[in-house]
Parts: sequence; structure tokens; C-alpha cells
Amino acid sequence: MKQYLIVISRVVRYNLKIIFAGKFFWFMLAAFGFFAFFMFNTAWEREEVSEATIYNLLLFPCLLLIFYPVVFGIQNDEDNRILEIIFGIPNYRYKIWGVRMLMVYVSNYFILVLFAYISRFLLYPVNSFEMSAQLIFPMLFFGNLAFMFSTITRSGNGTAVVMIIIGLLFFILSDALRNSYWNVFINPFRIPTNIHPLIWSETLMKSRIFLFLGGIVWLMAGLLNLQKREKFMG
Repeated sequence: MKQYLIVISRVVRYNLKIIFAGKFFWFMLAAFGFFAFFMFNTAWEREEVSEATIYNLLLFPCLLLIFYPVVFGIQNDEDNRILEIIFGIPNYRYKIWGVRMLMVYVSNYFILVLFAYISRFLLYPVNSFEMSAQLIFPMLFFGNLAFMFSTITRSGNGTAVVMIIIGLLFFILSDALRNSYWNVFINPFRIPTNIHPLIWSETLMKSRIFLFLGGIVWLMAGLLNLQKREKFMG
């Protein structure tokens, strides 16, 4: 049992080093920088602050946190010549990337908890864990979508361009789909005054189901793409 725990801890440390090596620190610093700027600007403009405001302030840093480890994951493995090892053992790549994705989301969840906790003291008293849990849904959707495209392009820069274009399209559509569960940027803490609370609750539930199932579909599609060994090793 002790040896098993030692092996697990080594695997976790090794994958954390791979996931968060290189530029992730700068992405995390940029995420906090944007969050701090948004908070300062909100306070400077003396805008009305609520839970909905904090959610909007955290949304962009939330997506920025998931950007590097997912978009550049495949390329980093290729650059570090880890792909040969991953594809050399049958079904090893699924286990490795399954564990990595889980570690990325868990780590980023607690980073968001920290950000929300800071906003609790500086702007508005929010439930840090609930706020971060709500942000996980768009993070899961876009993170797994980026993972799927990274298995197609095998290029971090190529995946980044695709995700920026898709993100802009979703952002443009968000105004037309403002109170629809198809809106991936829907704010769960902003209750519309022209919608009955029960209808809004149902819409929000459908939105979370849509984002969660969408994330699962993107993840499965990405893992299926990993079956094409010759594409990655060619």
C-alpha cells in the first residue's frame, strides 16, 4: 500500500511538472493581473457590485487559466519527446491524458477559489467555492474543446488561433442568446427581471447540463483522436 501511494505521488508530481511547466506561471500571473485590473476598474467607476459582477470579473481569468495547459499540452509532449513513451504503451495515453485533465481542472478550481476569496475581501462577499464551481462549467466546455482541437492540429499556436475565433463567435452570439441555455457565457447569478424564477432555474439547469455534456463530448472526441498513432508519430 505504501509503495502504491509513493508511485501515485510520483506520477502526480511528474504530471504537474509537465502541465504547469514553462509558460503556465505567466498565464496564471496574467489571469490574476486581468482580474486585479477588472476589480480596480469596477471600484474606480463605482459600479454596483453583486455576485453576478464577480462572476463576470472571474470569467476571463477562468478561461485564461485553462488555456495554456490544454492548448499546448500535445505540443509540449512532442517537443519534450514524451509522445514516444505515451504511444509506446497500449492505452497509456488515455490514462495519462485523463489524469492530466483531471489535475488541470482541480488545480484551476482552487486557483479560482483563491481569486474569489480575494474579491470577497476587496469587493463583495461571495461564496468562493460556489462561485468557482459555477465557473468550472464554461472552463470544462472550452478546455475540452481546446483539447479536442489540439489533437487535430498538434500545434499549440494553431489550436490557440482556432479557440480565439470560436471564443469570439460565442461571445458575439451571447447577446442574441442572452437568457437562453445555449449561451455558454450565461451568468447564473444574474436573474432576469422579466423571467419567472422557476423558468430561470430550469434554464440555468439546462445550461449547466449542456456545458457539461458538451465538455464530455469534446473530451471523448479528443481521446478518440489519440487512437491515430501514425498521425502523432509521423
